Amino acid sequence: MTIAILLIVAYLMGSVPSAVWVSKWIYGIDIREHGSGNAGATNTFRILGTKAGSGVMMADMMKGFLAVKLSLFSSLVPLSEPFVNLQIFLGLSAVIGHIFPIWADFRGGKGIATLFGMILSIHPLVAVSLVAVFLLMLVITRYVSLSSIAASIAFPLLLVSIFSAHAQELSYRLFAIATAFLVVLTHHKNISRLLNGNESKVPLFRKRRRKE
Repeated sequence: MTIAILLIVAYLMGSVPSAVWVSKWIYGIDIREHGSGNAGATNTFRILGTKAGSGVMMADMMKGFLAVKLSLFSSLVPLSEPFVNLQIFLGLSAVIGHIFPIWADFRGGKGIATLFGMILSIHPLVAVSLVAVFLLMLVITRYVSLSSIAASIAFPLLLVSIFSAHAQELSYRLFAIATAFLVVLTHHKNISRLLNGNESKVPLFRKRRRKE
């Protein structure tokens, strides 16, 4: 299968609008008309609660995870630099699909869960460490946005300080740095709300509370 076709398939996989379908089919609302207006796990947690948010997060993670696995259908040698480069581009195609989903009028989420699924597929040990950072911050603060920012900043730091022997490809290191920068950039509104003390917390361990 050609690389171009694989990239298109990865984009289409990423375009599956998990939050939109769950909110419409199960709860009878369009998640994009509530809360922050994003069709992602964070807004789903905030509007529909832990159960729906967890389901959407897992689905969005799988999009990035499976998109990277499409690299196995290429003719490239596994673990080679071109192979890792392809994995990165496939994952990013899925992330772009999540942000601009063709199946949902190109109105998606921020792609954090899909990005994590991509990292999990490429480098599981790094991903597990990032989960620890994310969950610790989430339990302490109940802010998904702050947890996402903390995990993204930890990504290049962990890669360089702990997992450097397993991440020699320059493209992967640059990707980690770019990820941290872009996550902070796309969360600038959340950062402003955090500084002003009016960022919404997720209702962990509580039943959903729908906002009309």
